[in-house]
Amino acid sequence: MTQLALRNCFLIALPNLAETPFERTVTLLCEHNDDGALGLVINRPMDLELPAMLEHLELPCEGLDLMSPAPVYWGGPVNVERGFVLHRDGSDWESTMHLSDTLSLTSSRDILAAIGRGEGPQQFLVMLGYAGWDAGQLEREMGENAWLSTPVDEAIVFDTDTNLRWSAATGALGIDPLNLSPHTGHA
Repeated sequence: MTQLALRNCFLIALPNLAETPFERTVTLLCEHNDDGALGLVINRPMDLELPAMLEHLELPCEGLDLMSPAPVYWGGPVNVERGFVLHRDGSDWESTMHLSDTLSLTSSRDILAAIGRGEGPQQFLVMLGYAGWDAGQLEREMGENAWLSTPVDEAIVFDTDTNLRWSAATGALGIDPLNLSPHTGHA
């Protein structure tokens, strides 16, 4: 088993990842084992709104509050046509992974249809793509000071403005983001 079990943790991108797709991202790590890791970026909205996505998929959207913006998030660079819904626990859908007692990840179309009808979970993020690491890759990147980790705080996921999630996750570690430097060393 992996020495560094990070399932259900945030990965917080450090300044070393500046000018990469992961710059200032918070990734919720959904799976981490000897085979690698899978996570979803929770603070990178795309130029795509949920009603437009549901319409493209020919799913209902009459149950959505069209006055509230509902962005679709870039979950990561892998398999960007694959969709995921990160949500507070509730009903089981066709393909649901329980991340904790209160947080689940669903990748089946039935949850999107329920959301469009106004019958889905009350709190959710819809994402396209995911972040993936091969066996040992994430551990190497952490050793190279690319990421910090901290347990998931669902308030950051669902109750914090998207633009503030990185600083909120960093602050949860007691670190002032202004004090982070891209220059790191080892003692």
